[in-house]
Amino acid sequence: MSDYKEIKGKTIQSLGTDPSDTGAEGQVWYNSTAGAFKSVLVSEAWSSGAPLITARRDIVGAGTQTAALGFSGGTTIPAPVTISNTTEEYNGSGWATGGNLNTTRVFGSGTGSQTASVSFGGGTSGSPPYGPFLNTTEEYDGSTWTNVPGTLATARNLLSGAGIQTAALAITGYNGTVVNNVEEYDGTSWTAGGSVGSTRYNVGAAGTLTAGLAFGGSGNSAATEEYDGSAWTSGGSLNTGRNNLKGSGLQTAALAFGGQPPVTGATESYDGSTWTTSPATLATARYNLGSSVNGTNSASLAFGGRTSPANQSATEEYNKSINAITAAAWSSGGNMGTARSRGTGGGTTNAGIFANGQNVNVEEYNGTSWSEQNNMPTVLRDPSGFGTQTAFVGCAGYATGPGNVAATHEYDGTNWTTSGNMNTARSSAAPIAAGIITAGLVAQNEAPPYKTVESYNGSTWTTESSVANGRSRGNMTGTESAAFVVNGYGVDPGSPQPGASTTTTENYNGSTWTAGTSSLQGTSASLGMANGNQDNTTIAGGFDQIPFVKLSFVQHYDGTAWSTQPNLGTARYAGIGGGTPSGGFVAGGNATGNTAATEEFNPESTALNIKTLTTS
Repeated sequence: MSDYKEIKGKTIQSLGTDPSDTGAEGQVWYNSTAGAFKSVLVSEAWSSGAPLITARRDIVGAGTQTAALGFSGGTTIPAPVTISNTTEEYNGSGWATGGNLNTTRVFGSGTGSQTASVSFGGGTSGSPPYGPFLNTTEEYDGSTWTNVPGTLATARNLLSGAGIQTAALAITGYNGTVVNNVEEYDGTSWTAGGSVGSTRYNVGAAGTLTAGLAFGGSGNSAATEEYDGSAWTSGGSLNTGRNNLKGSGLQTAALAFGGQPPVTGATESYDGSTWTTSPATLATARYNLGSSVNGTNSASLAFGGRTSPANQSATEEYNKSINAITAAAWSSGGNMGTARSRGTGGGTTNAGIFANGQNVNVEEYNGTSWSEQNNMPTVLRDPSGFGTQTAFVGCAGYATGPGNVAATHEYDGTNWTTSGNMNTARSSAAPIAAGIITAGLVAQNEAPPYKTVESYNGSTWTTESSVANGRSRGNMTGTESAAFVVNGYGVDPGSPQPGASTTTTENYNGSTWTAGTSSLQGTSASLGMANGNQDNTTIAGGFDQIPFVKLSFVQHYDGTAWSTQPNLGTARYAGIGGGTPSGGFVAGGNATGNTAATEEFNPESTALNIKTLTTS
């Protein structure tokens, strides 16, 4: 019998630690520390990605796992469905806003890449059968959808798409009766293709114009058909027959997932003849979902869709590789000693501070636990603050009796001392998250004058240029001479969205404020993190002022565009945040009443899928 050396050409090594490079794939070694034989194995798994900006069913997908597109769909349940014309773009870590479709449609289809996709068919009504049925086509160039002259010969909805923008397939559908015919698109016009052999719609699709794949569909079909550019032939049957499923990949290397009834997260892979059930299943079983139809059978994306009775915003990434991927996520940290909200604080994950919050308590965080420190001199609500755990400034706020105050207190890691008063007493102002004790900035006020800004030099405050929009409970990041004000709610009757949470932002260059890029979600009293510049800002949670809703939504700005990030575990507002967008924390706030909970953000990580070998 052949031994390992004869097969692999090398002996089994004895190692004190496991290897970390991909060259270990297929190798067997003895870990002398663990006293066990080990190897690197291929794993299959779905992991969580950042959610869609807007939860929706019947969303159409295109692109790949790291450059996907999601567009159209329905945002409400039950009928009549509110139909969306919005587009979202996924970069492998979060969703950003894209250009709107010209025609609002539901149960349409599409395919292509993130920067060269095509949308076709669908319906314009929110009630069954969702007609009038459409034959129109639009193309996307990465920013704008354009109506094109080419129209489907047969208007329909509940159809499926495969291929690329200049070589696409429109497969089956419904327009009062089941449509079995297939049409081919060359980037200009649609022409008749071969009809499928099995009567159905809502099929899963993958492949190309000349090597297409259709599987599953209405009636809980398990049928698979393969297309050669002119005719369809039968392929291997799905193990789980289903409707409203999605897929990706090629005719000889495809993936199928989701669907109903019953609602399933089952995943299967196709090798050109046989479907094999994967050990990986969607964490959120769903149907009417979107997919990266031009992804592969080893790297795919599932997003949106419907469970019963809710629409979904959840995104999941499928990977089949020798690497085990741990998705970016929030995890629980140590609880504060005192549950509270509406205080101030910051610092880093391993050196955080939370001060006041309708009491004088001060606590410090070491990355594991919070500890009580010397109290602030005054009980305040909605104060501002900036700096580090050992050099922190707490200023302004609201005190019972006098109302808004202008007091400033400095903390050296042990004691608090009083410094110079601000020029304008205020509360609910936005302090610069990355400010230092000798260079701080505080903007806005909950009471007139709403728009004032002041800078701090370590002893005195100086009035600076006012912001354009009066708001309170916003966030600010950057530096004293390069600041970025984000969201909040309009308290100035002359400002945009007075009384409502706003998406507006403003940039500061040390002398002048200018309008910035609007955020994805209007929030007030968010928990902000920043790394010290205008181009890397994350805000987490908060509340939407009208109607009042606590949020777990997290959004990140990279200096150009906003994108979604993994949601907080607990919706909350009026807590504090610290650290950086790639490794920050949030603490306290109001969840179901005041909370002491801390959450820490952990970025995505990848490691070899090392397994211990046993004789079983």
